[in-house]
Amino acid sequence: MRTIFKKKQAIERATILYNEKKALIQLSEEEDIQLIIHHWVRILNVKLGWIHDFDKLVAKFVKIFCIDYSAFDDSQFICSGSNDNTVRVWNIETNKQIQSFNGHSSSVFCTKFSPYHYYNHHRNVICSSSHDKTICFWDIKDNKQLQVFNGCTGWVGGIEFSPFNGGRYLCSGSYDKTICLWDVETSKLLYVFKGHEDCVWCVDISPLQSDNNNNTNKSNSIGVIGGNGYTICSGSFDDTICTWDIETAKQLVLFKGHDGWIRSVKYGSNKLRNSDGANTILSGSNDCSVRLWDIRSGQQAQIFKGHSNSVKVVEYSPFVENNSRIGGSSNVICSGSFDNTIRFWDIRSNKNTLHVINGDGFEDCGIFCLKFLLSKKKEMKCNNNSDADVHLCYGSYKGAIRIWG
Repeated sequence: MRTIFKKKQAIERATILYNEKKALIQLSEEEDIQLIIHHWVRILNVKLGWIHDFDKLVAKFVKIFCIDYSAFDDSQFICSGSNDNTVRVWNIETNKQIQSFNGHSSSVFCTKFSPYHYYNHHRNVICSSSHDKTICFWDIKDNKQLQVFNGCTGWVGGIEFSPFNGGRYLCSGSYDKTICLWDVETSKLLYVFKGHEDCVWCVDISPLQSDNNNNTNKSNSIGVIGGNGYTICSGSFDDTICTWDIETAKQLVLFKGHDGWIRSVKYGSNKLRNSDGANTILSGSNDCSVRLWDIRSGQQAQIFKGHSNSVKVVEYSPFVENNSRIGGSSNVICSGSFDNTIRFWDIRSNKNTLHVINGDGFEDCGIFCLKFLLSKKKEMKCNNNSDADVHLCYGSYKGAIRIWG
């Protein structure tokens, strides 16, 4: 019986992956009925040193495409987007949903807390992108829609706020093969970046430059929009990754190597402890691999193999691994996959996975998104080489949002 069950499960996952692109294009016509599943808690000891136990389940509903994290009003919150067309906000401490926005007419692919509204208007706002071709802004306190961007001709995938000028600018990737740069303050479309040969699923903007690290409003007056020296990174279904000058909209570097759609891209932060993480781009793909790219040389620096299905999300973790082989320490990266695992890797070594977290085979059925949650006190402890408890939050294909830590 166990063998028959495993074969059925394998067939189910293969069918899901085969239909995925069709689902992205026609999701609104064939979306799943929302599942209501009883909450449960399972304790699992994770022997990685800085991730300890399965902590708690936040909520469950079908297909969590995206999550983001923010802290305000002395509390911690997660926002999520899913294929039931909703944007939801959850209080981590109380384990409760505090808000739900129902204005989209199709699946929500990406959600972000808006730094622009927080820094400039002292409002807590969520930005969301959708299969319905729109980008929307939602006021959490007043429970209303603030703005709508309608300039895209296809579904909108990844979105990212600028790390300069208080998050005034927003970039987005779309089914129409373009990247758009928006002025949140004026609601105007500034630039359209063209060059990809297929859908653009994910985007990122290069991190805050070091000379602005002490400015909490991240103001910059250099360049036309204050983004001199900043770049955009995009991942496409044409299997390539591109970087673009944010001021001129010119393509800078084209990275080739993946043999499948690019599902996630992430710039290395200037705050990474070692220089091995700076000037890099991390990517995950349908070819089941995680890759690290050197921006300066334009070449692949590492490839990490171990996943058996599409890699949906990649992240640089806030911690380091003691690595005696290289005579020091190196940063740890993390990847979530449709194979229902989260894997941790040493950024300087592609030999072995540091650790694997297995999602629940019945309740998760694939990892779609993840986020590290780190309080200010814990962040200080981490920077002082002390062990720290990290909250790792992930969203899954079947609707569970879980928090480890």
